[in-house]
Amino acid sequence: MSGFDDPGAVAAYTEGPPRLVPGFADMQRMALLLLSENAPSDARILVLGAGGGLELKYFAERRPGWRFDGVDPSSAMLALARTMLGPEAERAALHEGLIDAAPDGPFDGACALLTLHFVPEEERRRTLQQIHRRLKPGAPFIAVHHSIPRQDAARLQWLSRYADFAASSGVDPQKARGAAGAISQNLPVLSPEEDEALLREAGFTDISLFYAAFTFRGWIARA
Repeated sequence: MSGFDDPGAVAAYTEGPPRLVPGFADMQRMALLLLSENAPSDARILVLGAGGGLELKYFAERRPGWRFDGVDPSSAMLALARTMLGPEAERAALHEGLIDAAPDGPFDGACALLTLHFVPEEERRRTLQQIHRRLKPGAPFIAVHHSIPRQDAARLQWLSRYADFAASSGVDPQKARGAAGAISQNLPVLSPEEDEALLREAGFTDISLFYAAFTFRGWIARA
């Protein structure tokens, strides 16, 4: 059973990002502002990794004319997203699966927040290509995820800082260190240079870093 199928983990999910991701609320706000730069008032937005509903809820409450398609492989997390959305759920179509479950669009923008670090490199490359294919020319794509150097010493230092931040947010220090170790051992985390290269290979241009917070990096790119 994966963490995102564990009912207890799903129920506690919404507490995690604000405690583990430095500047989480401002990161969401920046993502919304970047998506909004050239989006029409009735924009259609693709959200990859929409389970839990945190960004869907944030975006929907602040852009009442937007419509959303959210994709996630976990039915339990999608159920949580529907609950989180409340009355805004009527503007969000939720699709269980990977990127192939998403409609063809074309979309006015897309995002993958705290998602792509779960996706192995080759599948990540294909996922980015499929996102690009679904976007209107010039439409923005926002990606935020773990992205740290490959070198062992630098990687361990950044993961130690991640654990220290989690502990300073009230997470039990031992659990924080365990989480950092799990990231190192279990997640296919790439370096910032590798992440940017994948975006270029998928066809994205105007790739710019807009967010950096310990182990996390965030980019805006154009289709």
